[in-house]
Amino acid sequence: MEGNAIAQFVPLILIFAIMYFLLIRPQQKKMKEHQKMVEGLRRGDQVVTQGGLIGKVSKVKEGNEIEVELSENVRVRVVKSTIAQVLSKTEPAEG
Repeated sequence: MEGNAIAQFVPLILIFAIMYFLLIRPQQKKMKEHQKMVEGLRRGDQVVTQGGLIGKVSKVKEGNEIEVELSENVRVRVVKSTIAQVLSKTEPAEG
């Protein structure tokens, strides 16, 4: 009887394992990469927001905000987590 009960749970356990390796784990990895990208933002980086706006980081503020310059004299405040992609990185200042 006990062996039969355990055998009934094996498919359920296999389904969970497959779901973990195909869905959950890659999503966690993607989130960590995005967090690392956002933490590495610095002045001069060219970025794309999730809304599709392309601009250059003009100021990295404390907390979760940055200031992005969309065109000359047009600056907007953007929440860091809404940065979708970094198009070009600036070299870190030596000092």
